[in-house]
Amino acid sequence: MRTLEEKWRAIVFDIIDYAFEPIINVHTGAAFGFEALLRNYQIIGFESIHEFFDAAHREGVLFKVELFLREKAIQKFVAAGVHEKTKLFLNVDSRIVDMPDYQQGQTAKILARYGLKPHAVAFEISEQHRFSNIEKILQIVRNTRAQSYKIAVDDFGVGYSGMQLLYNIEPDFVKIDRFFISNLAQDSKKRFFLTSIINMAHLLGMAVIAEGIETEQEYYVCRDLGCDFVQGYLFQMPTNDPMQLKLKYDYVEQLSRADRRKHHGDQQIIYDKAEFIPQLSIEASMEEVFNYFLENKQTSFCPITTPNNEPLGIVRERDIKSFAYSLYGRQLLKNKSTAKTLKDFLVRCPIVDVNTKAEQMLEIFSREEDAEGIIIVEDMQYIGFLSTKALLRIINEKNLAVARDQNPLTKLPGNTLIHTFVSEGLASGTDYYLLAYYDFDNFKPYNDKYGFRRGDKAILLFADILKRHFTREDTMVGHIGGDDFFVGFKNIKFEEAYQQVRHTVTEFTESVKALYDEKDRLNGYLTAKDREGNLKNFPLLTVSVAMLEIAGEKSSCSMEEASAILAELKKMSKFNTEKITAATMLRRETVADTTHSSAPLPEPQLNPDTSDTPPDVEVKTRVPEI
Repeated sequence: MRTLEEKWRAIVFDIIDYAFEPIINVHTGAAFGFEALLRNYQIIGFESIHEFFDAAHREGVLFKVELFLREKAIQKFVAAGVHEKTKLFLNVDSRIVDMPDYQQGQTAKILARYGLKPHAVAFEISEQHRFSNIEKILQIVRNTRAQSYKIAVDDFGVGYSGMQLLYNIEPDFVKIDRFFISNLAQDSKKRFFLTSIINMAHLLGMAVIAEGIETEQEYYVCRDLGCDFVQGYLFQMPTNDPMQLKLKYDYVEQLSRADRRKHHGDQQIIYDKAEFIPQLSIEASMEEVFNYFLENKQTSFCPITTPNNEPLGIVRERDIKSFAYSLYGRQLLKNKSTAKTLKDFLVRCPIVDVNTKAEQMLEIFSREEDAEGIIIVEDMQYIGFLSTKALLRIINEKNLAVARDQNPLTKLPGNTLIHTFVSEGLASGTDYYLLAYYDFDNFKPYNDKYGFRRGDKAILLFADILKRHFTREDTMVGHIGGDDFFVGFKNIKFEEAYQQVRHTVTEFTESVKALYDEKDRLNGYLTAKDREGNLKNFPLLTVSVAMLEIAGEKSSCSMEEASAILAELKKMSKFNTEKITAATMLRRETVADTTHSSAPLPEPQLNPDTSDTPPDVEVKTRVPEI
């Protein structure tokens, strides 16, 4: 007779199957990972996945079943051929820690059999079950993270104690439940909650995954609010066929590119806020107008267009009420001697192209007395209507977006816009991108001695230098935070960009001397305590720069990997007399000799164990041809 363990092993390996759903970079469409989703549990009589796990829990074999399932998922994941560049997201039933046979380290043994490292796996912890022993759970999570596994909180926002779970576990990923995604574009309260969650997660160093994306509109809103990754039916339904899994989902890139071509300036937010109110042709009869308001009780007016969909104005329900609801009103309209047509009730309404700035729309609207709102057109075709409330919301969201995307001290674009610029550079197969990462040298002792106010003056001084030097439309100046700055170049020659960067370093090194006391300025150093509390002489402020050139075809390098390369180059620049270290990142199949012979720089020592440089990317140091 079979034991319980043997019975469940047979169920898992003979009947249960896994489907995979991609978790995709919101900007580039690159597959970051795949969530393994249980299938075929109905065949063995369970109505839901929860019932399946409840049964294993009741029979005391939940931990064993979890291990069987993990091996099944890992086996199929490896067979799909996507395991080298993506992560496997595995759901975990937190009740396994209560099983008498629970012990850590078993998953690592399974991974070893299939040639995978722990960093390739992310465990998803759900809020569905209350934790019986939170301290025990936290210790297990700490041990799990120490082994290089990733942790995700699943279905955030719909469980028992989401904020407490987030606070205690400090996951790497926060997965936003579909509840907050559904109807997101139309629900301002959901957008408020989602924005707050995203901002909080990013502040705590967590990435945000939006689950259940089903429409393009949901994708765009999630992307614009700052979600890092997306998954849902819009991109790919969960599939049992591992051969259907891809490393790149071009549809996301197509959406992003189409959006950049179609929506610029305020256009996207206007599209989001515009309401499509059904229109009537100017040739419609008054009977059709009466029926319109009977069928559309939620609106008090009707947009009127030509037969070619060109807007003419609106008809207001209140203007036809005396005819529509009086005993003889409709008869009077039919009487040839007193008959009125739709044109007699037509009222002017502001008509504005969707490309118009929001502030201009508000100004146009304010000039029209008694206006219901603004008719929005594209290529003179009616596409929607903006009410008074919608206009005010647009202006408010614009102000909030500007504030959110700017550094409060320097008013330069912040990390959201910097992230977008770098992501586009990594995804581009045609445009040439160059990234410059600035970092002050000896800023802490300066700040400690002279105080934060003078420290802010140094930061503002450098921000002003960058603003003056980089004014072209094909450059982007950003403030990462503190004394870290960013400049992005698009389709600008390396030598030209390098010279501009050199000028900013030189100008700051000279200009910042004015912010020192005369004694320190004459000495060429200041005396302050180091991190160990010992007095030490520190040179005057200067700035180091790491420059990373993205060349060749589309890079498979992730945002995180590019950041790691820049960080390593920045360390090297602090020991470089030029204060600038530059390197080129290429795909191996398109590698050309880009290392110049004059004064070559040392090769960057990138840590191979952290996968900072993916297999098909090469990083070479570079100096300009001067």
